[in-house]
Amino acid sequence: MIEVVVSALILLMVVAAILVVEAPNLLFSVVSVGAVGFLLAIAFLFLGAPDVAIVQIAVEAISLVILIRATIGRDVVPARRHTGLVGMVAAVTVLVALALFGVRAFIDFPEFGHSVMQRVSEAPSNTYLQQSLTDTGAPNVVTAVLLNFRAYDTLGEATVLFCAVLGALTILRRKTRVARPKTASGEAEEEVQ
Repeated sequence: MIEVVVSALILLMVVAAILVVEAPNLLFSVVSVGAVGFLLAIAFLFLGAPDVAIVQIAVEAISLVILIRATIGRDVVPARRHTGLVGMVAAVTVLVALALFGVRAFIDFPEFGHSVMQRVSEAPSNTYLQQSLTDTGAPNVVTAVLLNFRAYDTLGEATVLFCAVLGALTILRRKTRVARPKTASGEAEEEVQ
């Protein structure tokens, strides 16, 4: 069942990626890029990687806001249309779908104080709790997990966040380079504004 859902999500991501390239305006492309990222986060949830999904959602939310701001800042304003009944039906459909997913998620929650991972004797959390001090020497279990057992995952998440911040700074920088006409020596000079 999970393979079918993940395959459908990948198909939707491919369609959204094609829409990014073929979009009629820049704002539509930015929204399609956001759809790809959020679909990827949902795929991570189905594959059992909630920590990676949370980072993906955080990066997508930040980068989507910044990209929309950069798009609107370039005087690309979306056309406003009155949707009426169609917009209301779409909004109600989205809210009902979110409510159903939310109810399903809360049904699967364990009782307060009981860990989900302790139901399975071979769960990684049991290994982390029992062997973190002897294997790593770190008295803090969270530190042992982040820096020893899952160091590559932590490095990947930090890299994703760094790239998102770097991209945001690049897009929102105030200084631009303007090319001057070529000088007598044939080389163009650049002026920073």
